[in-house]
Amino acid sequence: MTTGSSEIEHGFPHLDTVRAAVHALFTRLSYDTVSTFATSVLPVDVAFDESEDLHLGAQRVARALVRQLHLPDARMVITFREMEHAANVELTAGPEYFIELNDRFTKHRKDIGAALAHEVMHICLHRLDLSFPGTRDNEILTDTATTYLGAGWLLLDAYREHGPFSQKLGYLTPEEFGYVLAKRARFFDEDPAPWFTSPQAYDAYMAGAERAGRDLRRPPLAGAGWAARLRYAKDRRAAQGQTGRPAAAGDAYAFEGPSPLRVSFPCPACHQRIRVPVRGRLQARCTLCKTLLDCDT
Repeated sequence: MTTGSSEIEHGFPHLDTVRAAVHALFTRLSYDTVSTFATSVLPVDVAFDESEDLHLGAQRVARALVRQLHLPDARMVITFREMEHAANVELTAGPEYFIELNDRFTKHRKDIGAALAHEVMHICLHRLDLSFPGTRDNEILTDTATTYLGAGWLLLDAYREHGPFSQKLGYLTPEEFGYVLAKRARFFDEDPAPWFTSPQAYDAYMAGAERAGRDLRRPPLAGAGWAARLRYAKDRRAAQGQTGRPAAAGDAYAFEGPSPLRVSFPCPACHQRIRVPVRGRLQARCTLCKTLLDCDT
């Protein structure tokens, strides 16, 4: 979706849906399959020279994204026309798919890769039979999957705010794109920062990375801050029957018992629920994404 500067939303209003989308991706694909997306699409593969033929260049970029998203038998037919949104794809049985791009991309070719990435992911999710109910949540799933599987940095880099020439592609806020990208960067040990050409995109990535870092500092993870640890200890005593007060409903963790007392919490990488005994320092491995977590329960 293309928006003007006055319409660009910021912050993390869709964070619950984004986390659900990351979890759904791991659940549907499995750790082994997600691991095959360890390398993002490279800038050189989606660069668009102004001297290059428009339609041949668009086909070349589409093929690069098809390879990135593991759709080797999919063929894209790309056209340009005047339309409200950035792009649209006709979801059929394939292997040939028709993608329409807003004709403004004929003059802003550097963003063609971003628009195509979102639409090719629609095809990928269609083939996987993975969707969320409702248009809004399904589009958030598409943006999240595009980013986590290595093509969504293009969508974030297409975000620019320059008065009347501002734009943002996709349904996630810039900071939410940064959040998912930071999750991917940590999981695959990949640094996307050098790829950004938009200063605002880089700032949004850093804001998202800071928010993603908070997921690593929540009890019972060992990296939690002292204030969170104090609250966790108070809730743990309540769960053990010493004060009679249960853990607050909004907490990410929840105690289960009474004996032997256990605590459940979301994996900071894939948001799978993890349950461990309450017995001090221990390590837990997420069964879904295989992340090893240091805990202090």
